[in-house]
Amino acid sequence: MTMPNTLAFDTATARRIEANYLTPEVVAQRHEIMRRLELKPGEQVIDIGAGPCLLTEEMARAVGSAGRVVGIDLSNEMLSMGRARCAGLPWVELGEADAVSLPFPKATFDAAVASQVYEYVGDLARALAEARRVLRPGGRLLVLDTDWDSIVWNTSDRPRTTRMLTAWKEHVIHPHLPRTLARRLKEAGFVVEDIGVFTFVNSEYGEHAVSH
Repeated sequence: MTMPNTLAFDTATARRIEANYLTPEVVAQRHEIMRRLELKPGEQVIDIGAGPCLLTEEMARAVGSAGRVVGIDLSNEMLSMGRARCAGLPWVELGEADAVSLPFPKATFDAAVASQVYEYVGDLARALAEARRVLRPGGRLLVLDTDWDSIVWNTSDRPRTTRMLTAWKEHVIHPHLPRTLARRLKEAGFVVEDIGVFTFVNSEYGEHAVSH
């Protein structure tokens, strides 16, 4: 997925990301993704940039053993966590692959998901074209990314916080992707049927908050 050089997934980093994905806010976000996908038993789905495979597992349970869920990622650490998580779900396939070159035939999947992935992809037009290629006619793609200018912190040291947020934005290739995503999807041949916003709000800072 042509990840920025600043993003390295060693075991410790992968575990921190997994812990973040288990916070109540991100769990609720996954539930919203599942609601919008409306997966049916027997469907075939690809999770592009599956990470620790929390969403992969939920989708696998939704499509059942008559279905198929494929999760791809560039991080072996993430895939190892995913294999452990999905060990009891033989209809889940996990492997290393890049979003700009999906190793699947045309019209393979009923649905595709890319959650917090495309903002890291350099050749986004190619990645979207690949997603469209592997989807069957009438298939659906759900994309979730963050506009990193939308983050608001209550802070007593605003200059320092601004420096921190600027450094954080620099770890992605497209830090404001949601602003242009609908246009990019249309240019790739998709019909954009729904656009939504999911908001995280933390009133307190703690280890079980997504802002930690």
